[in-house]
Amino acid sequence: MLQVRCKNNHITKSFPEGTSLLDVYQAYADELQMPYPVVSAKVNNTSQGLKFRLYQNRDVEFLDAREGSGRRVYVRSLCFVLYKATSDLFPGSKLFIEHPLSRGYYCNFKKKNGEGLTDDDVQRICQRMQEIIDLNMPFRRNEATTEEAVRIFAERGFSDKVKLLETSGQIYSDYYTLGETVDYYYGPLLPTAGYLKVWGLEHYKDGLLLRVPDKNNPLKLAEKVDMPKTFAMFAEKVKWDIIMRLSNAGDVNKAVLKGYASELIQVSEALQEKKIVQIAEEIDRRFRADKDPIRIVLITGPSSSGKSTFCKRLSVQLLACGLRPYSFSTDDYFVNRVDTPKLPNGDYDFDNIKTVDCELLENHLMRLMNGERVEIPEYNFVTGKREFNGKKLKLTNDSVLIIEGIHALNPILTQHIPDAAKFKIYISALTSISLDDHNWIPTRDNRLLRRIIRDYNKGAFTAQQTISQWKNVCEAEEQWIFPFQETADVMFNSALNIEFAVLRTHAEVILSSVPKNCPEYSEAHRLLKFIHYFIPVSDKEIPPTSIMREFVGGSSFKY
Repeated sequence: MLQVRCKNNHITKSFPEGTSLLDVYQAYADELQMPYPVVSAKVNNTSQGLKFRLYQNRDVEFLDAREGSGRRVYVRSLCFVLYKATSDLFPGSKLFIEHPLSRGYYCNFKKKNGEGLTDDDVQRICQRMQEIIDLNMPFRRNEATTEEAVRIFAERGFSDKVKLLETSGQIYSDYYTLGETVDYYYGPLLPTAGYLKVWGLEHYKDGLLLRVPDKNNPLKLAEKVDMPKTFAMFAEKVKWDIIMRLSNAGDVNKAVLKGYASELIQVSEALQEKKIVQIAEEIDRRFRADKDPIRIVLITGPSSSGKSTFCKRLSVQLLACGLRPYSFSTDDYFVNRVDTPKLPNGDYDFDNIKTVDCELLENHLMRLMNGERVEIPEYNFVTGKREFNGKKLKLTNDSVLIIEGIHALNPILTQHIPDAAKFKIYISALTSISLDDHNWIPTRDNRLLRRIIRDYNKGAFTAQQTISQWKNVCEAEEQWIFPFQETADVMFNSALNIEFAVLRTHAEVILSSVPKNCPEYSEAHRLLKFIHYFIPVSDKEIPPTSIMREFVGGSSFKY
């Protein structure tokens, strides 16, 4: 008999060796009374499916779809059902699960005959998905040598999975079956399709929108939010991926193995610089317009999106256009720390809009626009006080103000300044690469890796501390940043196609330092697992002006 300690209620029970997590949960179910259906578990702080069997004493924590790893298990399983339905109905078709969008997942679908997707097609796919769920088909995990797994996927025409597995460096690989349908997923799935009670599918643009449960209440669908500008930015990303022939991790790995890493870095940086030039030229054009000229550029984005370096590079290009940019951060207008709002637990809520003295900031902006000389404050993060140290600013006829900060697009910040005088930019690391056609990499994972590396290199936080703070960071972004991203005049993707290959060389050692006995180990283990799909690339050829330098070090910009 082995001992299992349930972390949900801190009760230990005995079970025979080989007992599944599902059987363990059923033994605890009456005592736990979980508010939502259990979909997965953590075993010794590592995510596992409910079919996982125990052969040694373990700590087990059961999860529903509100928790990150539980939600990923649910969504992965739903994606497999969608893939099976499309392959059953349209043999030879191609399904690409491309990226999160509108609180769901945008999927590109290509029929074998090249015909477009119709509303009737979507209805048939929905019906087939429901049939699979009603049949309660089991998801089966199979382990094989990587050579055998490659053969299985090659026979079915999955070149994306073949390239991924061929370059993974693994001796054995797992793959999954749902009925006779075979697919690959880099994490566990649900026991059966019958667990999928809440989902939706609809025609969206030229593809499909797979709708998933609300992350706070998994018993209802997440409310859809239309995001046309974000969709357009993702579409631009996909277009450049196709041009560069780098859609998935296997493509990047193959290119690296052929010695093209340097070229990939150069092209990726060139594409970003081209976009920054286009943005600068648009600002210049509107700055010099006879009617409603731009005077203020507002830049925002979530944590670790590269706002600071983007601001520096945009300033360089504006100078090249003949403009004189002056930039400062909304952080300098923080209220004194004693006046900072607090969270329910008593901690300071540094992400709240009320941390910024919006009235003073807007007053200074309007005075500057009127040609006055203004003393700009500087925030002392050591003392927690705003200071005036003689930093004075007066705009000239060729001056443009650049304001950078997480609240820059919040209308409260500049509510009395005419919209025509503002140019709004939203920046984020919209991950440019997927693992394969059915395994996307969340944009938040890209930013979390960046933040872990930067925090560690600066000596600010350990990887464990950064991971522990990440949930609060994401919740703040949902409240204070994402609601305003669609108001931007332009969006900028700061991710590079080869980024994960470079980040791996920095992140491996840092993530490996997270102790196995802490809750943060689960996330560190997951991040390590997925960056190992990328062949490491040195950062020596990343230019000093690259956005990546803001995180891995070596930037030529002063922050």
